[in-house]
Amino acid sequence: MDIEAALGCVGMASMSVRPGDTSVAMGINDLSVVSSTAILNVIESACSAAIIDFLELGETTQTSTFTLDIATTVTVGEELRGHARCIDIQGDIFTFEAEVTHMNKTIATAEVQRRLVDRVSYMARIAAERITS
Repeated sequence: MDIEAALGCVGMASMSVRPGDTSVAMGINDLSVVSSTAILNVIESACSAAIIDFLELGETTQTSTFTLDIATTVTVGEELRGHARCIDIQGDIFTFEAEVTHMNKTIATAEVQRRLVDRVSYMARIAAERITS
């Protein structure tokens, strides 16, 4: 992977809010608005889109930490757009700043750290942990 080239990379993702994406559908509360987990999904997709062209065959990234600040929300049928930019790389950790918007209005902002992993080794470790637990 050309790590230095990945610094500053940008990615975008979008989603239309469906009934299953709401807080009430996910059992979070009784509000029929987009859930925080759906907002995070858009952000993670934008981060993945930003970094994908810089990964070698067999490499991927996995979210390790994030902070999410939700300013407002939307209801079913609205479209969300996520934008992410890689702002730092320390070893195998990529830090992204991201935002989710709806019609030029900021819905949420986030900072996301994603760890570079070898896909096969990572899944083998997860499988081994499942067997031993």
